[in-house]
Amino acid sequence: MSGNVLVAEIGSTTTIVNAFGGMGTDAPFFAGQGVAPTSVAAGDVRIGLDGAVEDLRGKLIGTAFHPQPMMLATSSAAGGLRMTVHGLVYDMTVRAGQEAALGAGANIHFVTAGVMREEDIARVEAIAPNLILLAGGTDYGERETALKNAAFLCASKVKAPVLYCGNVQNHDAVRKMFAAAGRVLYIAENVYPRLDELNVEPVRALIHEAFEAHITEAPGMDKVRQRVAGKIMPTPGAVMECAKLFHRERGDVMVVDVGGATTDIHSVTPGSEEYAHIQTIPQPLAKRTVEGDLGIFVNAKNLCEILGLDPELTLRDYPAVPTTQAHFALATDLARHAATIGMKRHAGRLRYTFGPGGRHTWADGRDLTRVKFLIATGGALTRLPGREAILENLRDMNADGTLLYPRPGTLRLLEDRHYILASLGVLSLEYPKEAAILLREALHKVEECTCTRD
Repeated sequence: MSGNVLVAEIGSTTTIVNAFGGMGTDAPFFAGQGVAPTSVAAGDVRIGLDGAVEDLRGKLIGTAFHPQPMMLATSSAAGGLRMTVHGLVYDMTVRAGQEAALGAGANIHFVTAGVMREEDIARVEAIAPNLILLAGGTDYGERETALKNAAFLCASKVKAPVLYCGNVQNHDAVRKMFAAAGRVLYIAENVYPRLDELNVEPVRALIHEAFEAHITEAPGMDKVRQRVAGKIMPTPGAVMECAKLFHRERGDVMVVDVGGATTDIHSVTPGSEEYAHIQTIPQPLAKRTVEGDLGIFVNAKNLCEILGLDPELTLRDYPAVPTTQAHFALATDLARHAATIGMKRHAGRLRYTFGPGGRHTWADGRDLTRVKFLIATGGALTRLPGREAILENLRDMNADGTLLYPRPGTLRLLEDRHYILASLGVLSLEYPKEAAILLREALHKVEECTCTRD
């Protein structure tokens, strides 16, 4: 089927609608973009969606779009996909569950390891998550912890669906438990089936299915679902799908997005053979980290405190959208530090221990040494003056060689100039060939900055 597709990105503050034509052909094209404020406060997100579509219509001069093209969507409105994660051992099933949830685009609000306590259940009830992930036990290993936690959740006031991805031997018992309680249950393959083995992709796919079926938190979102012919995905999950598409097409990649509240970093890489045998914790092919304390507006105070600046003095009259040269300079400086700190947290590093046999070297965390491309997306890293210097700083930040990160000067810097990575990610699930062509055309090489660094 050929034709036109609209992809809506419904954010917490802004709704963007991107138009793509030529679907089902060898010549797909990006036709334009409409923007409007998200209308959660007005009681119906359709108002903002309609406003963005109307804004788009005025920019499609000379383009013959069908009056009612197919629509896909991503959303981070009403807090996006809020999840809690519960497993057996923190560095095993809990960490595996977190990897699956984060890669699917979730915002994780609470995690527990071991048997949940009354105060844990009370906290989950207060959070009111959209989805709960319950793991625990390798296949044919420990069973009781996950069963006890399932029973506690069934007896709680929490109404969110539960996704069980633990020991396969518990499937029948968990099904009966949730059916008796009248609760919605999804069952996926074990996210940690054997020691040191992650199995995150089946869980991520089921998280997207649950999100699409139950995303009714933002007012009017249930009506938006009626307009959407294909997928509705969490926006960060759609960015991850686009990163995975890029990886299949061109190689190992990182994507960085510095926002007003968080800094998100995605990477798709298997790591290097050099460090594989000394890895202390297994890593997924596709990984996302969310730094909730690193944002250039909502969390600007946190950044100032990290940098030793006086927040009251530094942020005086600092707006959400910069308007003066001083505002732009401050936003750029905050974005530079947010991106650098976030990337250092995302990357692993070498660790040394000393014993009777001498010094031993271990690889702790994410091995990014094989990554060849760094893509900037989001408003800060595609709009702010001085963004080239920010990206060059990321490219060259491993000068001392302590991080599991590419050597200085080796990363190729690319920019999502039209801010369409998330749209291409959800589009790739319906039109993978066309999305790959559009992705190649969407990314622009970042020209090197000639400004002086401090």
